[in-house]
Amino acid sequence: QVQLIESGGGSVQAGASLTLSCAASGRTFSSLVVGWFRQAPQKERESLAHITWSTGSIWHAESVKGRFTISRDIAKNTVYLRMNNLKPEDTAVYYCATRRSFTSNNIQSFNNWGQGTQVTVSS
Repeated sequence: QVQLIESGGGSVQAGASLTLSCAASGRTFSSLVVGWFRQAPQKERESLAHITWSTGSIWHAESVKGRFTISRDIAKNTVYLRMNNLKPEDTAVYYCATRRSFTSNNIQSFNNWGQGTQVTVSS
């Protein structure tokens, strides 16, 4: 199991940008799909973007397409989520997680989770 180390959260004003990082400790993501998720208070966890490590194939949720971009750095064993034009409704705890590449694209398939990082966007 890959150990996930997250960083990059914080408090920003609306319109600002942040880049979140999810690093694999001592291992590669190899045959995994890495996803970014968020959970706002009183809401269900939302899938934002996924990347297949081996191919670089990406998927972005319609709700954040055009503002958020997932990417990877193979040499650093790190997946990023670049978030532009942040809005107050983006305030949430953001998580990275992994699933096996052959599993379905559902949140239930992601069985390895980071600790989460808070992103707060003020007006």
